[in-house]
Amino acid sequence: MASFRRVLLALTFILGIGGLSQDMTSSVFGADKLVVYSGRAERLIKPVLDEFQSKSGIQIELLSSGTTELVNRLQAEGDHTPADVFLTNDAGSLEHARELKLLRPMNMREVERAIPAQFRASDNSWIGLSGRFWIVVYNTHLVKPDQIKSLLDLAQPQWKDKIAIPNSGSEYLQAGVSVIKATFGEDRTKQFLQGLKTNAGSQVYQKSSQIVEAVAKGQVAVGIVNHYYIYRHLAAQPSAPIAALMPDQQEGGMGAIMNVSGIGVTRASKHVDNAKLLLEFLVAQAGQKLFADLDKEYPLHPDVKADPALVDRHAFRAALVPLARLAELREPTLTLIEQVGLR
Repeated sequence: MASFRRVLLALTFILGIGGLSQDMTSSVFGADKLVVYSGRAERLIKPVLDEFQSKSGIQIELLSSGTTELVNRLQAEGDHTPADVFLTNDAGSLEHARELKLLRPMNMREVERAIPAQFRASDNSWIGLSGRFWIVVYNTHLVKPDQIKSLLDLAQPQWKDKIAIPNSGSEYLQAGVSVIKATFGEDRTKQFLQGLKTNAGSQVYQKSSQIVEAVAKGQVAVGIVNHYYIYRHLAAQPSAPIAALMPDQQEGGMGAIMNVSGIGVTRASKHVDNAKLLLEFLVAQAGQKLFADLDKEYPLHPDVKADPALVDRHAFRAALVPLARLAELREPTLTLIEQVGLR
């Protein structure tokens, strides 16, 4: 029955439901459910999960919280967790959950065909869904793009009181600093963090959208954010004087810092077949297009194009630090951030 359900659901995804009505798909699949623990902002992931629910008839119960809190919760709940799926915005957190044996290895040809190996765990216990790059947003009235070649440039004295950064609890900051540390070593990374702290002053924000807003208003000249915050802001306010700058592309540069949102099936899931259906939906071209269209993220499926407003993925290089290393790098990075005193 499970394989029949997967075949039928795959057909509905391919055909966009075709001649099957929602009532028919729901009656075929029954009133099944899936509990999703999500570290992603609910407004970003819920429309994607709603689309899956509509097409599959599987009811989604969504619990949104901080990623670290969810990993701790999964660990505390153990085999009694109600969660079937763990979905978050950082490969390091997913790899950490794998190391804690909270996730189930998956053998799924659909996943392996759709998502390149560098965006998955070695045992497919977590699977990347969409790519994001930690880049520079700048105010076009205050900065010329050739003034910045690297993220490390923002630690230089000329940027004092001109930059906005995320706070020390930001997973984006932690992952980005981990890549810098793996590339340049601890001493240079510490100098970078000290320079950021000095130059940002009080312009330290909990939300990346606040950084983009501060740059758009000219409160600061530049900020460091995941790329999609820039494009979402421009989609809502096309005349905003901001633009994206893809750093570290010079010869010998480390490349743009990449991370992925991703998903894993919990080891204790009671609804593994339903979870597989969700995975198949999210990695299929239709699901990948939702991440591109709704969230302005880079699809990981090689045949799905990103929003044309984004910098062409083929036009820039990414840093070479493997995503799976973000977990092992996190604790030393957190120690370094604490030593510098970023707030």
